[in-house]
Amino acid sequence: PGYGDSPPAGTLATPQGRVAFLERVLERLGMRRPVLVSPSMSGRFALPFVMARSDRLAGFVPIAPVGTRDYTAAQYRQVQTPTLILYGDNDTGLGHQALQSLQQLPRHRVVVLPGAGHACYLDKPEDFHRALLGFLGQLQ
Repeated sequence: PGYGDSPPAGTLATPQGRVAFLERVLERLGMRRPVLVSPSMSGRFALPFVMARSDRLAGFVPIAPVGTRDYTAAQYRQVQTPTLILYGDNDTGLGHQALQSLQQLPRHRVVVLPGAGHACYLDKPEDFHRALLGFLGQLQ
């Protein structure tokens, strides 16, 4: 909501509004403890949710998300959600920048996909899915 051709969404202008939006989505879908996969621009929704409601998640998979600089190292260290940080080694901008913040998450692993750019899941789909499925298989 609020990106691309979707209509502007005033209630989603704040992090609290985006957290409430994701809460409603999870509730309507009947999801109890999903794994939140967050590539790029979706970080504006996922990161506030992870900071406020990480207890609702079984896992978190940020893929070079935006908004990582909006939080402090201390805030990241409070999140106990198992996290798989994924990015392509050719993503020398957002991938590396996001890693600087996200590596403060205490329960994280990092997978860098060789030869992949910002949309590493499109550039190297087999490697991406192998890493994602391996992470999912380790969750309880």
